[in-house]
Amino acid sequence: MGKMKVAVGMSGGVDSSVAAYLLKEQGYEVTGVTIRIWREEGAPCPAMDVTEDARRVADALGIPFYEVDLREAFKRSVVDSFIEEYLCGRTPNPCVVCNRYVKWDALIKWAGKMGIDCVATGHYARIVKRENGRYAASASKTARKDQTYALYRLTQEQLARTLMPIGDHTKEEVREIAEAIGIPVAKKPDSQEICFIPDHDYAAFIGRQAPGRVKEGGNFVTKDGTVLGRHKGIVHYTVGQRKGLGLAMGEPVFVTELRQAANEVVIGGPDDVLQKELLVEDVNYMGVGQVSDGDRFLTKIRYAHPGAMASAYREGGGRLRFVFDEAQRAVTPGQSAVFYDGGCVAGGGRIV
Repeated sequence: MGKMKVAVGMSGGVDSSVAAYLLKEQGYEVTGVTIRIWREEGAPCPAMDVTEDARRVADALGIPFYEVDLREAFKRSVVDSFIEEYLCGRTPNPCVVCNRYVKWDALIKWAGKMGIDCVATGHYARIVKRENGRYAASASKTARKDQTYALYRLTQEQLARTLMPIGDHTKEEVREIAEAIGIPVAKKPDSQEICFIPDHDYAAFIGRQAPGRVKEGGNFVTKDGTVLGRHKGIVHYTVGQRKGLGLAMGEPVFVTELRQAANEVVIGGPDDVLQKELLVEDVNYMGVGQVSDGDRFLTKIRYAHPGAMASAYREGGGRLRFVFDEAQRAVTPGQSAVFYDGGCVAGGGRIV
């Protein structure tokens, strides 16, 4: 029986590079693959650098390398959705969408055509098969770099064909491995921005991509409707935001709600951004097949959130309502609520 074949999604960074090395050391027949994504015309475009870095690593490891063009799928599934969510007054998480509908979908299809058994990535997570027979993303060795939150939409079929070899290592260990074997990108810094908006200016990007659709000149209001001033357009704001409001209130104030239909940004004090319940839709079950009313989960409401205990209740239309033991700050429509069971992702959905 020959070696098991694996296609490693290589971003040109140290994590995916070490993932490819580790799998080769474990006896897999490794192929490197880089995804070409959509970039705004005229914007800074590191795509060539990413591809070249990944190719250099593949050459250093002695593995074959390919580039797959996914610009059309990325624009349709990720970028267009991102723009529409912001225009509707929500704050989306494009990485969650990209992982499920672009990266994994495309990698697995490509691997199948090439006769490759499974795929792998450089995510800080582990994949486990639970006692109930379901696959789930589980916390990595280091909580600081845990990336399970962004993986909650992956399907059982996708998880069953995925390897995540660096989930058993800390970031420091990964860099040490890279330097020890002379990987060309061993000291390359991590990418922090949304990949298709390298200058971080979401509002300007949306204005260029959706000309004439960004409403400007609305009112800042209190929750009872008292006008406090004028805002720049709701795409500039998100729930929980404090800085950049341009309001002299004499005390800390925050964005508590975005009213898209009225083009209003609601402002309140610290207590007004606390919320004890949230509703999620478009739920993807991962480590559990279903939820019963009153089931308890550690629930994260954004990537950097440490998680808080909540009870889950089923609502109509496949939605779930979570009631937290303690009120949480800045529950943001459009973001994801991911719930955990025993350190594994049980499921998640988009906050309504």
